[in-house]
Amino acid sequence: MTSWIIGDVHGCADELSELIERLALGPEDRVYSCGDLFHRGPDPAGVMDLLKDSGAQWVLGNHERTVLQRVGLAPRRPDASDRPALRTEFPPIDESDLAGDGGSSCRVPAERRADFLRFLQTHAGYTLASTDLPAAGPTADGRPWRIVHAGIDPRGLAESSIDCLTGIRRLSGRGKPWWYEAYEGPELVLFGHTHSKLPRAWRAGGRLLALGLDTGCVFGGSLSAYSPELDELVSVSAFSRNAR
Repeated sequence: MTSWIIGDVHGCADELSELIERLALGPEDRVYSCGDLFHRGPDPAGVMDLLKDSGAQWVLGNHERTVLQRVGLAPRRPDASDRPALRTEFPPIDESDLAGDGGSSCRVPAERRADFLRFLQTHAGYTLASTDLPAAGPTADGRPWRIVHAGIDPRGLAESSIDCLTGIRRLSGRGKPWWYEAYEGPELVLFGHTHSKLPRAWRAGGRLLALGLDTGCVFGGSLSAYSPELDELVSVSAFSRNAR
């Protein structure tokens, strides 16, 4: 089995389709995502359909969390052990009800909005560890890996609040370093949230300790996926109509 972790999609369904095609998934391969799947971009419903078809698992980003908080369905514990019971029926839903963090748009057709809220509840919580995923292998150098949306407290997962898991970028204090610059492992942390032209790779002691996979597709960059077992990155360029 090969695991592929995809960075922030942000509603870019065409690029996601092309990326999945390029991954040439085998029957045992699995797709995972760092969250922020739907907001800002042109086709969140198309992203939802592709994720369903590929059997992808995904962690909550700050935008998905915002929507679920609005309807009372967001877990309040970092381990998501208190996730609410599945809700299937909803009153009429306006587009504003699906807005993400900071009011970011999520343009889902009216007839699909209830289905969208049902799908949001299929998330995997705020973090996914390779040791909890059936048949997932370690990194190429034999270490476990973990998926989060934004990052973790450098002191460890136990010190990481939900706000940290879905929103951390820099640390407080002198120089305000990126969180991963203070992270010492041992797990490889795969994250999104903070976009850059190239994946944000943090290495120490000859090991890759953190890899940021948000390469800014919705802003005209690219959409990237990484396999920790293969230590391999695959990217597709954003279509020009999504660049903004």
